[in-house]
Amino acid sequence: MTRVKIYKQREVITYGAGRHALSEVPVVLEKPLTLFLNHQELTTMICSPGAYEELSVGFLLSEGIVQERSDIRSISCREEEGLVWIETSKPTPQINNFLRRQLTGCCRKGRTGLYFINDSRQLEAVQSDVVFGAEQLLVFINKLENKSDNYKRTHGLHEAALADHSGLLYMYEDIGRHNAVDKVFGKAFLEEINMDDKCLLLSGRIASEILIKAVRSKVSFILSRSVPTELAIELAEELKITLVGFAREGRFNIYSHPERVMM
Repeated sequence: MTRVKIYKQREVITYGAGRHALSEVPVVLEKPLTLFLNHQELTTMICSPGAYEELSVGFLLSEGIVQERSDIRSISCREEEGLVWIETSKPTPQINNFLRRQLTGCCRKGRTGLYFINDSRQLEAVQSDVVFGAEQLLVFINKLENKSDNYKRTHGLHEAALADHSGLLYMYEDIGRHNAVDKVFGKAFLEEINMDDKCLLLSGRIASEILIKAVRSKVSFILSRSVPTELAIELAEELKITLVGFAREGRFNIYSHPERVMM
């Protein structure tokens, strides 16, 4: 996980109990990151500083532009300028129809229904026999919360992490939950980590696009402190993803494929 500072102190006026005073508070940073694919400008993302290569690779993976580590020939990054260049080892016909657009940390793509339907139809159900114990899931979510120091300081970040039976492997924080997930999957992709026995941990809502990212990375288990949407649940049932949400204070809800949870 990157150690780049993702917040700075700012002077504000605080008010409470009928009084006001000057004080300093931590405020999250956001930066533009422009991604070039095979010498063409692909998109600009708004994100937290750091882990730009992981974010860019995770984005390409989530978009279905790359599927194997060997698809990536080279990566070059100018972090101070917010620029990343990626070259692939084979043509990427998708880029011809990939409209250049500005992506925010929270609303990445502005999809139409047609785009979404095409995405989901291209996906195959995830095959995995992984099983996690109920108490182990609660340990995972507690560790995610305990490691969320920057969120506790700023209250302006999302967290995503990867875990297996050995515990939390790594975690990323970002202003956008999509970005945090892409950083996690980008790192796993670059390191060619086997995803069959992994669990994606989230601090925020499990939306349908998050679920599609998990499917493309072949992750069959998602655990979150927040809740899934109805569409995410429907897709999870179809694509064989276990969704566990509202995990907090010693409890959680299982929304799909409960056979992967040992009670």
